[in-house]
Amino acid sequence: MKPSFIIRRAVESDAESIIRFNTAMALETEHKVLPEDKIRPGVSALFRKPEYGFYLVAVSGERVVGCLMVTYEWSDWRNGLFWWIQSVYVIPEFRRSGVYRSMYNTLRELAAGTPDHCGFRLYVEKDNRTAQETYTALGMNETRYALFEEMTDRNENRDL
Repeated sequence: MKPSFIIRRAVESDAESIIRFNTAMALETEHKVLPEDKIRPGVSALFRKPEYGFYLVAVSGERVVGCLMVTYEWSDWRNGLFWWIQSVYVIPEFRRSGVYRSMYNTLRELAAGTPDHCGFRLYVEKDNRTAQETYTALGMNETRYALFEEMTDRNENRDL
């Protein structure tokens, strides 16, 4: 039987689940341990600063079973905002059951009512073929751009 769930905007009481998911994702995908003193205030900050973005969660019964974060990027070329999808996580027993598809479709519905929205973007681990196939099946395309970064001195955890 296919599990049932609903998608909704996260509220601050969902922070513990989101923290747990981010920690699990970092360990699972990059073999990195997220320090509690960084991840907790990082997750909490988004609830206090909605201008930065928001979380969606998938809930089955009373249990949060998946989440994603959206942050905003202004595009002067398009005179609009890209919604960057980040921190995607679905607990193992709910994977391949439509949780991410439902969260993505909810984002599409939210964006349809947002006049300055111009598209969705995300980054994915190069070797995560399953995720790449999911994103492609939902209509996303791989871009020709590579991602570069430089961490600032503010971030003592440069390897995260």
